[in-house]
Amino acid sequence: MCQVGAGSLHYMEGGTPAYGISKVALNALTRKLASELKDTGILVNSVDPGWVATDMGGRGGRPVEEGAKGIVWAATLPDSGPSGGFFYYGKP
Repeated sequence: MCQVGAGSLHYMEGGTPAYGISKVALNALTRKLASELKDTGILVNSVDPGWVATDMGGRGGRPVEEGAKGIVWAATLPDSGPSGGFFYYGKP
């Protein structure tokens, strides 16, 4: 099962080190790419869909359609939308 908040330094605890470290690296890459692309009109954000009932997430998570909502939101942001952020359930 995925660790909630695994990419957040605030919630960094024990568990699977490689998983959490890879999420922290993804968040850093998001910030760096957003900075590099800030004048191009390309927005770069990370989205955590939460616990979703998939092969990786396992049974008990929310439906895939619910998990996809935040991803669709980020993919359809207007040009004036945020960039360089990490969003969980649509909130920074």
